[in-house]
Amino acid sequence: MDDCYRLQGLTPSLTVKAGSRIVGGLILLAVCAGPAAAKCQDPPAPGADWSGCSKARLVLTGEDLTGTIFQRSLLTLSDFASSRMAGANLSETEVSRTRFEGADLSRADFTKALGWRANFGQASLAGTVFISADMSRSNFAQVKAAGANFNKAELNRSDFSGADLTGANLSKAELARVLFQSAKLTGADFSYSNLSRARLNGLDLQGANFTGTYMFLTQIGGSDLSGVSGLTQAQVDIACGTEQTKLPAGLSQPKSWPCKEEED
Repeated sequence: MDDCYRLQGLTPSLTVKAGSRIVGGLILLAVCAGPAAAKCQDPPAPGADWSGCSKARLVLTGEDLTGTIFQRSLLTLSDFASSRMAGANLSETEVSRTRFEGADLSRADFTKALGWRANFGQASLAGTVFISADMSRSNFAQVKAAGANFNKAELNRSDFSGADLTGANLSKAELARVLFQSAKLTGADFSYSNLSRARLNGLDLQGANFTGTYMFLTQIGGSDLSGVSGLTQAQVDIACGTEQTKLPAGLSQPKSWPCKEEED
């Protein structure tokens, strides 16, 4: 099926975005009805190769899909809740509105994947790669994502409340209006990311890197930033803290604190 996408000059995400799901699907079926599509009919199993396959609306809860290859596939509206998917390859795959709740996705690869409103709640994402992925408005509440790599990822308006992001790489990521309530962010790398209007209230941010981070109206009320690196007075001046916010030595709370509350 991967060869079929190349023949048509199509990708799963382009098929969906074009607003022509039925027409795109018929083209793919017509071209890919031969031997190239055989692997797409393989049953789910560890290490299966479903690269380039159209597999929307799958229900594979609690399955063992360790190391499965979904690269450049279409998996929208599917359900992988509680499945074992450690080391799976989902790079360049469409997973919008797909459920991964409670799944083991440790060391999985979502590089350049598209997953608007995907649900990763309580999933294991330790060491998982989301480089340049677009997961805007997705649910990452209570994920175990220590050491995960979100470099250059689009995560605007996503929910990371209660998530363990210890040592995670969020550099150059789009994190506008992201909710980090009760998250673990010690040692996280936010360098050159966009944290405008993100909520980091009441957090321990020891060891986090804020070099070059855009912090317009970033909510840091009551947070401990005394041990962060890269934070400047200019960043603090446009952020929103409170008297309880702890800053690194040499930085001071601006007179504009606390900020006026804004509607979302």
